[in-house]
Amino acid sequence: MAGGEVVGHDVAALQRRLAAFAAARDWQPFHTPKNLAAALSVEASELLEIFQWLTPEQAERVMDDPESAHRVADEVADVLAYLLQFCEVLGVDPLVALAAKIDRNEVRFPVRRRGGEGGEDGGEAATGDRHSSE
Repeated sequence: MAGGEVVGHDVAALQRRLAAFAAARDWQPFHTPKNLAAALSVEASELLEIFQWLTPEQAERVMDDPESAHRVADEVADVLAYLLQFCEVLGVDPLVALAAKIDRNEVRFPVRRRGGEGGEDGGEAATGDRHSSE
């Protein structure tokens, strides 16, 4: 199977592949929840670093440049790899966790009809409720 091939992969299969990769290198003793959470944070910061000094317009076009697109894809892969390993170590099903979080956020942040003068959003901006991942 080619390294970049994703046909037929699911989250559990990718987790098994990551576990086998780590086991072959005797890395499991280092894959503690704390270490994996730290590595995840570092990789997310490396993804952020790509965008750090870009304008919003430049950030929207980052994938147009093959070199920056490759960097973004690599960092996304690193973030996902550490997140999947973290979930595996702690027994968290990431898809179940995400679905549950979306369910909770749909209740916390109900759809508000746009209305009022100037297309106001019903007070959402005033309350700061803009981040569905909180």
